[in-house]
Amino acid sequence: MAEPLDYYEVLGVPRTVTPDELQRAYRKLARTYHPDVNKDPEAESRFKEISEAYDVLSDPKTRTRYDTFGPDFRRVPEGVDADEWARASAAANEPGRRGGRPGGGGPGGRTTWTSSGFGGDDPDIDFDDLFGGMFGGRQRGRGPIIGADQEAELALTVDEAYRGGRRSMTFSGPDGGRTFDVNVPPGVTTGQRIRLAGQGGQGMSGGAPGDLFLVVRLTPHPRYRVDGRDLSINLPLTAWEAALGATVAVETPGGEAKVKVPAGTSSGTRLRLKGRGMPATRGKPGDLYAEVRIMMPKTLNDEERRLFEELAATSAFDPRSSS
Repeated sequence: MAEPLDYYEVLGVPRTVTPDELQRAYRKLARTYHPDVNKDPEAESRFKEISEAYDVLSDPKTRTRYDTFGPDFRRVPEGVDADEWARASAAANEPGRRGGRPGGGGPGGRTTWTSSGFGGDDPDIDFDDLFGGMFGGRQRGRGPIIGADQEAELALTVDEAYRGGRRSMTFSGPDGGRTFDVNVPPGVTTGQRIRLAGQGGQGMSGGAPGDLFLVVRLTPHPRYRVDGRDLSINLPLTAWEAALGATVAVETPGGEAKVKVPAGTSSGTRLRLKGRGMPATRGKPGDLYAEVRIMMPKTLNDEERRLFEELAATSAFDPRSSS
């Protein structure tokens, strides 16, 4: 069995990390390992680990549970005391409980432990039976068991994420295909989660179902590059527009915008359009950056060639000079 991830180590941050520091660390790693920009075969797996770690640590509630219970935080029922959980875990590994090891989590954090040779012909030991009433009456036959939370990927284009809105989506899961009406908030970005309450695993003994969390992934776009809520596009310019300055139109997910190009602009210059990136439900929207690319005609007519030759003879500009 693979060792459980240490989410702080995955993101390279201390356990005292602040929310802002956590977000900066995540963005830096996401830019490095996103499969759209990193073609290394291991990049996608690394990116999923980074996203999983950020999902847990960026939510104050789940971070507190993770800090308290460690890798077991998802399957420990609500309201369980950390000391009780530690004593119960230690009891499961006493010499008399031979070979006990945790197996797959069930509904509501209910876990089956698999043991070699314990209990005669029944190798599966119910965790709730093993520890009696410690977990607030959630054991088999004595009360409702809440269904497990589930996750699914939600792939969106940049334009879909920008606009948001209600969509009908079909997902495949353990129990086959299911269709949901999903309200996508405008401006969602990769790694964000949308909660569908009560659409997760079914409960038992009258327990409520779990939740379904849709993890957003923005698909590659031919025009826009995404960095958090900021967007970047290429801005092709003629040599004379860059030299003399101009105001040109650019397409954004929110419609056409005008960008002012200062005289003497060089290739690679980033021109900022404040607030024209991805919108935000809370806080400030992102910005859009137009990156200048000076384009030259592949062929010249006679008059164009004469003018360029005249410019070459007249201008003292040397782009290769350090002065």
